[in-house]
Amino acid sequence: MDLIIKPTELCNFKCTFCSSSKITENDNTAQLDLLKIFRFLDRYPDTRTIIVNGGDPLMMDPKYYISLIEFLDKNNYPAVISLTTNLWPFYVKPEKWLPVFQNPRVGIATSFQYGEGRLKGDFSVFTEEDFWKCSDAVLEHCGYRPSFIAVITEENEDTVIKTVELAKKMDVVCKVNYAMASGEQDAPYVKGKMYTHYVDIWKAGLSEWEHNTQTMMKKLKGHNTICPVNRDCDASIRTLQPEGDYYSCGAFGDDMDKAIDFEKEMAGEFFTPLREDLHLNNLKQSCFTCPMFDICNGCRKTVKDLKEHNLVEEHCKHMKSIAEDIIEANGMTGQLTPTPYVREYAE
Repeated sequence: MDLIIKPTELCNFKCTFCSSSKITENDNTAQLDLLKIFRFLDRYPDTRTIIVNGGDPLMMDPKYYISLIEFLDKNNYPAVISLTTNLWPFYVKPEKWLPVFQNPRVGIATSFQYGEGRLKGDFSVFTEEDFWKCSDAVLEHCGYRPSFIAVITEENEDTVIKTVELAKKMDVVCKVNYAMASGEQDAPYVKGKMYTHYVDIWKAGLSEWEHNTQTMMKKLKGHNTICPVNRDCDASIRTLQPEGDYYSCGAFGDDMDKAIDFEKEMAGEFFTPLREDLHLNNLKQSCFTCPMFDICNGCRKTVKDLKEHNLVEEHCKHMKSIAEDIIEANGMTGQLTPTPYVREYAE
């Protein structure tokens, strides 16, 4: 089991694609009670990773994470902490965060993309120069450069290759994600369009530095993969929101959809609300005979977004156009055959 925790929705940035940008407009200052995390860990003592995001995790006091680390150490629990932050507070005042950042249980990740969507608190753009400063600070104090996530929207879709080239220059692996419908991002970036970018990354010989392209290149061979190409979220991950609300998927948590009864699960029951919603099982009936099934239907939040925004057919057309390339990237040319496009939704 893995656990996503969102200690707070507060953030020092104002990114246009993030759910927190809209949530915090309502003065949502709730903070996740550490006792809920402790109860979860007692229920699932073999938890592997605690993924910390938000909001920005550095809006909390460092003592919050020290208390969590002390609890893990006291109980000899194996979990490591993966903390994803924009790093700006660390760059400004690193000494405040060194007890957390330098702890052997903690790994740091960050985020950056080109374009006008990643905004600092004064609404100025977080630039590549800013990003290098933050990355250099982690390298100086922790001995490594953090990996980073980039979010692709219509506004910055022409920067995908440039983003991966930046990761190569930094010698880190980035994760180039498509924007989901969340916060100020009213509609998702079409997943099929994103996969045309992953094919471009593969063809450019840059897959070594981009996580989702690597996933694309092994998914058809049946390899286990993680978000956003994993249909087993219900079985392997949980999310705690700042107010203590409990979900399997962090994205559904931001939507406040498919909540799980925390008290009942802590008492021994187990719930699979995403798997049980047949509407989230597949995009189209023709998916069941298509070799791209596990890619197109690998994320139930994406299934929800594409259906709700009437983008299923657009996604499908893109995927059909690159199916042969994806099969080749998996080394399965001659073993798998793309199926023809079939329209199932009205114009």
